[in-house]
Amino acid sequence: MIENTSDIGLIGLAVMGQNLALNIADHNFGISVYNRTYSKTTDFIDRNQTSTPNLHGFETLESFIDSLKSPKKVVIMVQAGKPTDAVIDSLVHLLDPGDIIIDGGNAKWTDTIAREKNLKDNGLHFIGSGVSGGEEGARFGPSLMPGGSLEAWQAVEPIWNSISAKVDPNTGKPIEGALPGKPIIGGIPCSTYIGENGSGHYVKMVHNGIEYGDMQMICEAYDLMHSILKLSPHEMGVIFDDWNTGELDSFLIEITGDILKQTDPRTRKPFVDIVLDTAGQKGTGKWTSINALDMGVPAPTVAEAVFARCLSAIKEEREVASGILKGPKKSETAINKTDLISAIRDALYCSKICSYAQGFQLMNEAQKEYGWNLKFGEIAKIWRGGCIIRAAFLQKITEAYEKNPELSNLLLDDYFKNCIDKYQSSWRRVISIAVEFGIPVPTFASAISYYDSYRADRLPQNLLQAQRDYFGAHTYERTDETRGKSFHLDWLNPRRPEIKI
Repeated sequence: MIENTSDIGLIGLAVMGQNLALNIADHNFGISVYNRTYSKTTDFIDRNQTSTPNLHGFETLESFIDSLKSPKKVVIMVQAGKPTDAVIDSLVHLLDPGDIIIDGGNAKWTDTIAREKNLKDNGLHFIGSGVSGGEEGARFGPSLMPGGSLEAWQAVEPIWNSISAKVDPNTGKPIEGALPGKPIIGGIPCSTYIGENGSGHYVKMVHNGIEYGDMQMICEAYDLMHSILKLSPHEMGVIFDDWNTGELDSFLIEITGDILKQTDPRTRKPFVDIVLDTAGQKGTGKWTSINALDMGVPAPTVAEAVFARCLSAIKEEREVASGILKGPKKSETAINKTDLISAIRDALYCSKICSYAQGFQLMNEAQKEYGWNLKFGEIAKIWRGGCIIRAAFLQKITEAYEKNPELSNLLLDDYFKNCIDKYQSSWRRVISIAVEFGIPVPTFASAISYYDSYRADRLPQNLLQAQRDYFGAHTYERTDETRGKSFHLDWLNPRRPEIKI
């Protein structure tokens, strides 16, 4: 039996768990692994131990725990919810005070807050760490968002900083090229201490909500070029490749170009044309939207991205409706292909700015709600590499918060304000053309409505508040009185003086 030799342990050998374990081993940390089904553990060890000698598998939880150095650090990579709770419950009586459990799954942040509190009562530390980047990120360098006690983070920090993605300190761009057994040395790690209890998983949730928005916006740009300009997938792939050399430089734009140029091995048709137009989701985008509603923070673009997936799922209904419901008559508007492609790029960038502004505004409100102290520039920094939304654009967000840590909205930063000023005529034109042609652009349209609402010094909710007072006596505030004073009009006898509440 190997005792007290491994730097860290990992439970759960699905693909993400296996890849994270190999990543840790590549960085010369001894790692013990355990899976409920022992055959999965032995298979994983047999395939990798020759090339990765500091990887050790165990049949029982007891021997697994005994193999770890103190303070013992155990990463859980199992399904969120009850499976995570079951693993935690099995560990509590095996660990010593001061030991650390790390949940690397997509847990809901409120669950993480509760788990951290319960484990603290048992003398144990708990870290809820967002892990972004998918299977490849876990293997070669994810973006890591840990939340928990500072003491626990300091014990985990050398490992997390080593295994995370790295960005070039001069350009802020991801350093690529990691291979099995040959990790990237140097660069700025895409990992930082987020804050207490559930903050890490909360920030990961917002990351995923922003990801929903990014993906839907790209789909809308694709649909406009497909439906109006009748471009082939390969032609659009080349356009996305070109966009990836400029302000839109990002992982999602890069892979979109690759996807659009891909040929289906079976039919030799463009691959994207044989993929059914029904999208799945795992819930984090929905969590983001629900939380925004709960806190009263406007995040319409993420919500529209979630609803777009929901609409796509009712495929049979849409097929029936397409034969019944009519769209606009054929447009007579003359379209210049080159100009429209450029305008779509501008609309995509402006919509992206608004989507990120909403995400960071949501995190700003959450830190007040939960007593966190989030450093938004640092969060943008660790999203520059490893994660799904990694993009050159994030460097501009980091710079914005470095200039003004109290920035209330990204739209007020000079760089983003100037971008909107420069591109908004194209943005408006694209949405107008989309409506004229009957092409749905829910995230483009919600983003511009958000922008126009945010810049408005007067919105029509004065009428809405009067309506609420009329039918429900919900009161209103007056423009000629100090904010915070409430009034009610006796609508059954409007000549009577109003009532001050």
